[in-house]
Amino acid sequence: MTPAMRKDPAVRDAAASPDARPGTGPGTAGPQIDLCVLASGSRGNAVHISDGSTSVLFDAGLSGRELERRMKSRQLRPEAIDAIVVSHEHTDHIQSVGVLARRFGAAVFVSRPTHSAAEKALGKIDRLTHFSCGSPFQVGGFHIHPFSTSHDASDPAGFTISRNGCKIGIATDLGVVTQLVRNHLTHCNALVLEANHDPKMLEQGPYPWPLKQRIRGRSGHLSNEDSRSLLKSLIYPGLARVILAHLSEQNNTPELALSTVAEALGDSRLHLSVARQDNCTPVFRINSTAGPL
Repeated sequence: MTPAMRKDPAVRDAAASPDARPGTGPGTAGPQIDLCVLASGSRGNAVHISDGSTSVLFDAGLSGRELERRMKSRQLRPEAIDAIVVSHEHTDHIQSVGVLARRFGAAVFVSRPTHSAAEKALGKIDRLTHFSCGSPFQVGGFHIHPFSTSHDASDPAGFTISRNGCKIGIATDLGVVTQLVRNHLTHCNALVLEANHDPKMLEQGPYPWPLKQRIRGRSGHLSNEDSRSLLKSLIYPGLARVILAHLSEQNNTPELALSTVAEALGDSRLHLSVARQDNCTPVFRINSTAGPL
């Protein structure tokens, strides 16, 4: 049985009440965070995280209407978005940041260089906060720590999100795994981790040579093998879920990404799955209990 096929008790029941808060149901153990990847890929990215009191979007790279539709399909309430955190200025990460912030009165957190690069696309933002990579900040009960990544943008960032001992890491759009990245992603209970391309598919594919060089360069994207190597260094008993993200539609397949990265698992029983471009993942319930949920 592949890692993606294991019975998954951490998937929230889609029929559950949208007002149900993590940690309040029968059989829960410790602090919990709900995690849903709304979209992932070169045509748009967004990750929704909530503790039942505070809801945060990490990037908003689809149209506002489409992100609202996807959230509602998972019984997530768009009007409850408290903040939008921006990783970098590329369109597939910021398309509806300004629209959603104005529509729902959400705060926007973005680094100053990224804001300068994206200001025209974002438009007027009433509740704007600049963060600096390396300096954590608070949104409701979430402790968010941005860290620098290697990508062809002004000031690209990955994030860890912590609440009462529960920790989630988001690391996509990075061309190389630095020791800084590895340090920040240690001891996470869940990871959203890039597995962008298969090197052979990229080499033999239709992209022009300069684009191939960019993708596999130090400011491009992680290959399946890079992701496998990174994950192998991060596995520990408390890591319960890994969602592979930002898969190329031209230079990768979900099956290939899963089979390659799964080689890192060894005896680990963590749940490995893939986020897709055209539909969102289930809402995964993450807690700080050691071992798979």
